[in-house]
Amino acid sequence: MEPIFETNLPGIERHARGKVRDIYAAGEFLVIVATDRLSAFDYILPTPIPDKGKVLTALTIFWLDLLESIVPNHFVSADVSDYPAQFHPFRDQLEGRSMLVRRAKMIDFECVARGYLSGSGWKDYRRDGMICGIPLPAGLREGDRLPNPIFTPATKALSGHDENIGFETVAAGLGQPLAGHIRDLTLELYERAARYAETRGIIIADTKFEFGFLGDQLTLADEVLTPDSSRFWPSASYQPGGPQPSFDKQYVRDYLESILWNKQPPAPALPPDVIRQTSEKYREAYRVLTGKAL
Repeated sequence: MEPIFETNLPGIERHARGKVRDIYAAGEFLVIVATDRLSAFDYILPTPIPDKGKVLTALTIFWLDLLESIVPNHFVSADVSDYPAQFHPFRDQLEGRSMLVRRAKMIDFECVARGYLSGSGWKDYRRDGMICGIPLPAGLREGDRLPNPIFTPATKALSGHDENIGFETVAAGLGQPLAGHIRDLTLELYERAARYAETRGIIIADTKFEFGFLGDQLTLADEVLTPDSSRFWPSASYQPGGPQPSFDKQYVRDYLESILWNKQPPAPALPPDVIRQTSEKYREAYRVLTGKAL
């Protein structure tokens, strides 16, 4: 099947469009569709990655099931037959890459857990020895495991760049009790997922979660522990002291750096070999973590 860059469901209200997901209104529910779009350096690339959206959806469903004993989630079904009738004619765009979910009132912060020093956390640490105001030991290298996982929240951005913030900012926005609860929940989910991933030969260096409310019930929502929202490193090749091989779009980032793109629009198209290898990385992440082929 051809990759899907953008869905087109005439007559159905589009609730939102993110960098990767097209979200449609369905009464008290939403239908979240993971397209094959890929963003890098805050820009959506013009070239879709085959099966990427299917990997994101299948992995999210896998993790929601694994983590349900810790926190409820908003997932209802991934069977298009269970969706409201107006969605049924668009099965070809929805099958395998969409979820029917309960419509939650979302919390406007990204809940990030870090167990290793990488990405923007590494940049912050090099600047002042801290991440999001949390002091860390001196002398750590890029890729080092942190003494304990830390909660490093960020602002949400539908487009553009999420910005790291301190816990105090979250507490000011949500109140101390709720902020403390989502911090503890984020770290518990991360540690549970990281322990499982270790049994599959994967290090989860960091990841982000999103929460919302269904009535008074705090609920895990949106994507969960995918290659788009996490850094997955193969344990066998882990070698702190620099960047790590990764089951995510790092391959694309490295390619874009190699061609000296100035990170201004328009974003460049990707060559066939980069598309193929990136698609394989996503599928491999699913296979290794779940033990099943996509």
